[in-house]
Amino acid sequence: MSTPPLLVSDALIGFQDGQPHLLGSQCADCGETYFPAADSCTRCRCARMQACDLGRTGVLWSWTVQDFLPKAPYNSGETAETFRPYGVGYVQMASGIKVEARLTEADPARLAIGMPMALVLLPYRVNAQGESIHTFAFQSAPDNHQGARHA
Repeated sequence: MSTPPLLVSDALIGFQDGQPHLLGSQCADCGETYFPAADSCTRCRCARMQACDLGRTGVLWSWTVQDFLPKAPYNSGETAETFRPYGVGYVQMASGIKVEARLTEADPARLAIGMPMALVLLPYRVNAQGESIHTFAFQSAPDNHQGARHA
């Protein structure tokens, strides 16, 4: 499987067994986790950061539906006439970090706090060469017990 062109930096998305994973960083001293990756820790001020695979599953922590065309710098190529509402949520990963992301679901009746989620890539816009540019999003997933830890 070839990697589709991504809207986000390759530093944010990695692939394992053909599946996208979020990439971040973790402080070597205190263990604080960051997405996107950070150069230093805001918790303990350490500059010794390590690359960290955040995985591809978590649980929906909070959500809303974006039901109007966002203002710039939103650049999907949609117009007011072609825009379709989409879900936006915070997904808590196994490390405990909460990642803000687009959701594949926009129907409030099908979204619930605590539901298991899995990372996917979605077409976001088409570039000047006619290629689909993808972004990351989360979709509902079977409960596989690989979601976020609960404090």
